[in-house]
Amino acid sequence: MADADTGSKPVDQKTLMADIDRTRAQLARTIDAISDRVSPRRNIERAADEFRERAGQIDPVIVGAAVAAAVVVGGVAVLLLVRRRRR
Repeated sequence: MADADTGSKPVDQKTLMADIDRTRAQLARTIDAISDRVSPRRNIERAADEFRERAGQIDPVIVGAAVAAAVVVGGVAVLLLVRRRRR
């Protein structure tokens, strides 16, 4: 095929077929990427992965302190209820 405007030489059939194959492969990758992006299942998996990653970044000392505080508050609540019933 020759381009009349630029005066370039004709492209041989092998080059044209290689270009078509490259374009087809690129289009297939693009379609796969779009399908992955809009897939509800993959979106849920990505959200779960992100949640796990963020949960793994929480400092264990802070988590331990929060658990200890919850235990103390629970213990105090139980003690207050027991005292109240004895009266």
